[in-house]
Amino acid sequence: MSNAYIALKAMLDTHTYVLYNEDMEIRELRYFLAVAREENISRAADALYITQPSLSRQMQNLERQTGKQLFIRGSKKITLTEAGRLLKKRAEELIELYDKTCSEITSSENGISGDIHIGCGESHALRTVAKAAKSVIEIAPDVRFHFFSADTADVLERLDKGLIDFGVLVLPANLYGYEHITLPDRDTWGVLMRTDSPLAQKQSVCPQDLYEVPLIRSRHTMSNSLIDDWFKKDADDLNIVATYNLIYNASLLVKQGIGYAIGLDKIINTSGDGGLTFRPLCPRLETSLVFAWKKNQVFSPAAQKFLEVFRQMTDPTA
Repeated sequence: MSNAYIALKAMLDTHTYVLYNEDMEIRELRYFLAVAREENISRAADALYITQPSLSRQMQNLERQTGKQLFIRGSKKITLTEAGRLLKKRAEELIELYDKTCSEITSSENGISGDIHIGCGESHALRTVAKAAKSVIEIAPDVRFHFFSADTADVLERLDKGLIDFGVLVLPANLYGYEHITLPDRDTWGVLMRTDSPLAQKQSVCPQDLYEVPLIRSRHTMSNSLIDDWFKKDADDLNIVATYNLIYNASLLVKQGIGYAIGLDKIINTSGDGGLTFRPLCPRLETSLVFAWKKNQVFSPAAQKFLEVFRQMTDPTA
């Protein structure tokens, strides 16, 4: 059994993160993901342009080497076991990291080109990052940007695993182990509500206005005390009917009259006849954002150029 397979088995046993470094195993993981996606060996084999017996042997070998049953084989459909679902998640991350690394190696041989991966929470402050991206593209047209939208916890996870180069984080956040630059813009917290809501008649919303109404909270605020401190109440004492990690999804719940969403201003368009409006919190609550990357990060030429441009844009004296 190879060292990489031993690492894979350890991952399935302990849920730890491992890195594959053998081409055959990367290919087998791609095959595995195809089977998981198609839920059928024949369709997966057709998509991969290989024979069904060959693909079946590959999957049997993967199960034998890992020592785990990965599939439940039905007459017409294949489903994943718990170990299979875990492997699917990790395999997607590993292949993404593998492809990203290959792209960085290639770009380092061809000057400033290749891919830059940025994770970001939803914020109008992202316009500073967008301006820097435009400047880099003007300097190096062969650079491609890939943006991953998620909350702070998911962005930090991808930063830790090397799946993205940079992250835009809404504070408060644990920045231990990261370098960061504070963005010049600040975000304002408030309540997204229907325009026919009684609270829409107010210019701002105070804590007492929200004590009894159904609330929709972001997952980010549920893991820190920022909003709870403003409420002067624990989350358990509030009527929280739903949580979200992207406020667009929360806006759909608000439109249906499910509740009032606590979130940041200037993300959802509340102009026109969309039926939604935003009211700031009172006392006013603002938050800063940071552009972060791992300490001692080794960047591709493209990512290094982007960081240089971003530094100059946010601090001309840098």
